Parts: sequence; structure tokens; C-alpha cells
Amino acid sequence: MEFEVLIDTSFANVAKERFEGPIGNKSVLSLINDFEDGEWRAKKFHNFIWDNIKETALSLRERNCLAGKENSLLDAAAQNLRLTDKDGDIGKGSELAEIVLYGIMKHHYKALPVVPKIFYKQNSQDNAKGADSVHIVIHKNGDFTLWFGEAKFYKCIEDANLSRIVDSVKNSLHADKLRKENTIITNVSDIEDLDIDREIKTRIRESLAQGRSLDELKPKINIPILLLHECEITQKAKELTEKYKEQIADYHKSRATAYFKKQVKGLSDVFKYAEIRFHIILFPVPYKAPIISRFVTKVGQHKA
Repeated sequence: MEFEVLIDTSFANVAKERFEGPIGNKSVLSLINDFEDGEWRAKKFHNFIWDNIKETALSLRERNCLAGKENSLLDAAAQNLRLTDKDGDIGKGSELAEIVLYGIMKHHYKALPVVPKIFYKQNSQDNAKGADSVHIVIHKNGDFTLWFGEAKFYKCIEDANLSRIVDSVKNSLHADKLRKENTIITNVSDIEDLDIDREIKTRIRESLAQGRSLDELKPKINIPILLLHECEITQKAKELTEKYKEQIADYHKSRATAYFKKQVKGLSDVFKYAEIRFHIILFPVPYKAPIISRFVTKVGQHKA
């Protein structure tokens, strides 16, 4: 993983205050970029995006067809980036956050991409709406878990935005939305091309079959929630000091506590809520606008 991990633990270990409701099904991951010559390393951050964009925006077969042709791969990936959403910069930031989440899922959680969502949103229209990322994690015991991700890029992560995330996560857990995600996974060809045991592929398909009760699936569901966010602490920092790390860690613990308090209130009526695992992932940047501007400029160059 290119970025330093500040926190990677159960939420029970970092909660900032007494917590009511299920706590064992929640975890916190805090990541930070470093500095060079007194500046936050923007180039390193953007390299991470472009190193991971292919798996987000291209199907596995497309990537295989262009193997060894790095510039062609990036050009093809850029064609599937929308960047014309009616929400303007909000849409652009969301798409950038989806790519960052894919990179974190791959490098930190060792997840396999099952549905390259940007590719299917571009090419399948309404069929791919739903989770911002869909991954499978294969465990050492041969079992698997499903990861339906949410990715946000906010100018702040105070309470109003946290409430919106709770609503979005709850919406993604509706039975019709989960069945739709399961259908997408089983219908796309990427799962057959993954380098995993045939028996595991069969068990995945059986678990996702439309006739199966979703109650059986919920203990396998993980919801990673990436909050890429503008941060005043990072704006003021010049180097990666212990004080900076402590400030960020403390802020992320407080935000994780605020988020999960809201989540318990908003999702406690979801059946088997305590059996679904939630992972809040926090990543601070100094300023949102120049990151989006640089990203959009480079996408335009590859689209030209």
C-alpha cells in the first residue's frame, strides 16, 4: 500500500464515547499521504489513481486485450469516465473517489474486482447503478465475502454529510438493490475469468442465486465506505510529523464515532444489521478542487 495506515482496527478500540448498539461489526481504516519539500505529495496521490483506473473503468477482457499497451489501456479507461454528470464537480469527485476505493480494496484488503462499476455504468446505463464498487475477498479457509462499496469525496465530513451517507448505505441494503447487485455479478463474464478455484466460483454463484434468501447472504456482506475529504489539518501541515499523525488520527476517530452513531439510528431496523460488516475508510487531502481539476485535465488528454 502506497499510503501510511494510521488506524486499522475494530471500531470498539477507537470509539470516542460510550456507544449504544452493535459495535463488533464495525471497523475503522485511516490512511494518509506524505509530504515532500513542504508540500502534500499530490503527484503520488494522482499516480495512485491512474495506476488503478484500469480495473475500475475496463472489463477484464478489455484489459487482457490491451495487455502490454499501457497508454492504450489508459486511453480506453478514460473513454469510460463520464465527467459530464449533472452534478458537475460532485459527480467528478464521486468518480475519482470510486477509483481510489478500488485501489484501496485491491492493495489493502486484497480484494478481487468482480464488477468494474465505471465500465458498466458507462456501457450498461441503469443496469449498473447501485454500489460504487463490487469486490470479492477470498479468505484463507476457502470462504469468501462480498464487498459493496460506497465512495464519497467531500469538502467536509461534518454531520450533515454523514447523514447523507447513512441514507445512501441504507438504500443499498434494500432487498431489491441487493438482488440487482447479485444479478449483475452473476451475469457479467468477469467472474469466470478471475484466477480463483472453480469450486469457489460455483459457491459464489449458488450463494447469489435469485431463489436464495438474502438472509443467508447478509453475514457475507461487507460495506466499505470511503470518505475522501478536504482537511484543514492537512492544509496547514508541511511534513509528516508525529503531531500531524496524532491530530489526524484523533479527528478520524471522532468522525468515525459520529458516523456510526448515526448509522445505528438509521439502519437498526435493517434485518440482520448486526451481521453485516461496515468499514469506514477516511483519507484526508488538503484541497478538493485542484485534485479534481488535475484529474479532469488528464482525463481530457487521454480522451483527445
